[in-house]
Amino acid sequence: MASHVNLRPASREALGLTPGEFALLARLDTPQTIQAFLNSIPINHEIGGETLLSVREVLRQRRAHCIEAAFVAACALWMHGEPPLMMHLDCDDSDDPHVLALFRRRGAWGALSKSNGAHLRYRDPIYRSLRELALSFFHEYFNKRGNKTLRAYSASFDMRRIDPRLWVTCATGCYEAHARLAGLRHYALVSPGQVRLLSPRDAFERRAAKTVEYPAPVRRRSPTARGA
Repeated sequence: MASHVNLRPASREALGLTPGEFALLARLDTPQTIQAFLNSIPINHEIGGETLLSVREVLRQRRAHCIEAAFVAACALWMHGEPPLMMHLDCDDSDDPHVLALFRRRGAWGALSKSNGAHLRYRDPIYRSLRELALSFFHEYFNKRGNKTLRAYSASFDMRRIDPRLWVTCATGCYEAHARLAGLRHYALVSPGQVRLLSPRDAFERRAAKTVEYPAPVRRRSPTARGA
């Protein structure tokens, strides 16, 4: 696959985007405008099955979950001369991993992130290390039973090491790009002994966490099903 490690900023031709796609992302010239755009896209509930949409498909379908939104954010950062860095957060088997796009300001780390709830979202660039940034998600990272599940974080990964055809314009599914991120070296945030001491989120916190930005569509039952 082609390497674009030294390419900054990314040109439309290198990314393989159409003029319209490129123009849309070109307007997202700060982390704040990128995050606002990610928030405006409805969450991808994957009603028809699991997806790993590329940047192009997110723009076309106007839906995204965490890694799909992170692809968009990384691409926009790259277009504006910043490295397209991403981080993979790993968790207990009872929960789902999360993916962030990273940026730095005055030596501190921030994160662009899409979540349907209020907890795993944008982080201001105030964190001195990637570990510190990852830990900012710890208390709010929990499963349906209220158990805190975040366990590890990856090193930052420069998406210029992956051909844009695998995550910017892929029409099928960005499985190879996902595998590269999931396969990165991860660093533990808590020890096994600390895990045993973790307290679950209380009932009030669990109720508050049920607020979502984009509720799942109600599935209509067929007349046959209603009569069954």
